[in-house]
Amino acid sequence: MRIDKLLWFLRFVRSRNLAQALVEQGHIRCNGRRVERLHHKVAAGDVLVVPLPGGVCVFELVTLPERRGPATEAQSCYRMLDEQRAYPIAAGPETTAAKGNPQP
Repeated sequence: MRIDKLLWFLRFVRSRNLAQALVEQGHIRCNGRRVERLHHKVAAGDVLVVPLPGGVCVFELVTLPERRGPATEAQSCYRMLDEQRAYPIAAGPETTAAKGNPQP
């Protein structure tokens, strides 16, 4: 499945055009590698890092969605890897410093 279609199906963005713009910016990572093409293929087991307005999401794709269904259906297709942790994977220096943990 194309990465832009996946982001739209999983409801990370409101439209496929927004998903395409997000990919074109070049900030998305798939298995640690920068995604530079709209037609980049993703599969179950891939780990994606996606910058969103609310913060950076790091998640593992469990299964490929068949459609853009309800949010609960979309959420069952992936597993968040840095959700609600003391030291999130994608936290910037300002986030951890604000929690009283100085950066080295």
